[in-house]
Amino acid sequence: MAIRPDIPSAFLAVPYNGSVYPGSGEPTDLSQGANCQVYAYALLRHFSISFPPLRSSELWSDQIHSVRTDTFAPLDLLLFNRTPDPYGAHVALYLGEGRAIHLSKQVGLPAEWSLEAFAQRPEYSVLIGAKRPLGPSPGE
Repeated sequence: MAIRPDIPSAFLAVPYNGSVYPGSGEPTDLSQGANCQVYAYALLRHFSISFPPLRSSELWSDQIHSVRTDTFAPLDLLLFNRTPDPYGAHVALYLGEGRAIHLSKQVGLPAEWSLEAFAQRPEYSVLIGAKRPLGPSPGE
């Protein structure tokens, strides 16, 4: 069984802010909030995984920093949408045990949901797939 990562309490109080997205000059401390991608990438950094600020469709097509995987492991990036199109997809971070953490406008703060809970919401009903980051931060 995979070890489930512990999420620090500071990451559980980050407010959703749609104007903080990859490429927007996003803050590194999340004090002004974040969108789903910035939030997920900040969590990866906390776990010493460097990841570029990719938008959803860029993340899905990326083959340099991540690979697609059908077997989920903690810290994999999951993409959800209403359709199989990765453009504008929602990004969550897999925690293990069939659960993922994400930051969404609808909830307003980070939430941990089962994969079944994502499937029950129309905006997240299609699990496009998972991307596994390829490695730790440079120099580690």
